[in-house]
Amino acid sequence: MANHPENTETLARTPLYPLIQKLKARFTSFGGWDMPVQFSGITSEHEAVRNNAGMFDISHMGKFTLQGKNLVSQLQKLVPSDLSRLQPGQAQYSVLLNPQGGIIDDIIFYYQGETNTDEQKGVLIVNAATCAKDKAWLIAHLDTNEIKFQDLSTEKVLIALQGPKAVEKLQKFLETDLTPIKAFGHLEANILGKPAFLARTGYTGEDGFEIMVDPDTGVELWQKLMTAGVIPVGLGARDTLRLEAAMALYGQDIDETTTPLEAGLGWLVHLDKGEFIGREILTLQKATGVKRRLVGLQMQGRNIARHGYPVLAAGKIIGEITSGTTSPTLGYAIALAYVPTELATIGQQLEVEIRGKTYPTVVVKRPFYRSKSRLTN
Repeated sequence: MANHPENTETLARTPLYPLIQKLKARFTSFGGWDMPVQFSGITSEHEAVRNNAGMFDISHMGKFTLQGKNLVSQLQKLVPSDLSRLQPGQAQYSVLLNPQGGIIDDIIFYYQGETNTDEQKGVLIVNAATCAKDKAWLIAHLDTNEIKFQDLSTEKVLIALQGPKAVEKLQKFLETDLTPIKAFGHLEANILGKPAFLARTGYTGEDGFEIMVDPDTGVELWQKLMTAGVIPVGLGARDTLRLEAAMALYGQDIDETTTPLEAGLGWLVHLDKGEFIGREILTLQKATGVKRRLVGLQMQGRNIARHGYPVLAAGKIIGEITSGTTSPTLGYAIALAYVPTELATIGQQLEVEIRGKTYPTVVVKRPFYRSKSRLTN
């Protein structure tokens, strides 16, 4: 692999790009961005996050702030989750839905509480590739006379610090005690003497924080974390880490043709909260059952099931792999795939077609890996 993808002049770059380039990272095109796919190597980076601490430049992700008197009640209509349950300093992973119940994007809403003028405020983080689409959808469906919407996507650095020693490494750079912050908790505090938004969330299945700061502070923090022994991690290990934790990747495992009930995200759906876009479809699916489900697969051999490979039962194609890799932690190949509901039970024997031949696989419980150090909210 070359150090850079072709036609890089059309790709956006984060404020940390010069630092990352000096580390001789290998780059790839991702969601319109020139992003590092690996530094020292996918396996070593993966193991650093599982056993110690690793950091990711995720500045490419969409970052919105929202403020207004009825912010939560307006957002309630756009997601299936009950945001009214959130207390200040809490967050909710959820999905934006189209009228067919399909997933426009998966998001995290961080509720920051009320201002002294009784306005509610929060931070919304969205995927890089869907940032423009999400922004347009939100502005079209929120009352912008009432809600102040600000797009900070290109103005802020976002660093994910993940792993069992991540919090210990981060604590050195701010006075505020991070210990009381629970999973999916967040706060505003000074880091390296500058304002920062810190959230105990991530995309690896490990404990850790995501830190949003201005570019200069982000560059300084990245350098100081490296000096403290934190390993830089690229998109390659980010993918193996999230897949072990069975976290969906937008555009592969979930998209506008999949509903949260089909994708195993039923825990996000609170039908009793009132009206929201897509509710009618989800109510029907809840009552009659879904026809397909996203399942975890464990390959019964050394062959790797990759995205797009056909999944078979009794010689007939019944689905396809959405994500697949060899798990560095577990030592065998794992995958996600949509299959008919009647074939989605744990222990179901299936096959995957790889280069014209079929290989056995079995439906297993998700997640494939569960961290002992990760907090639960």
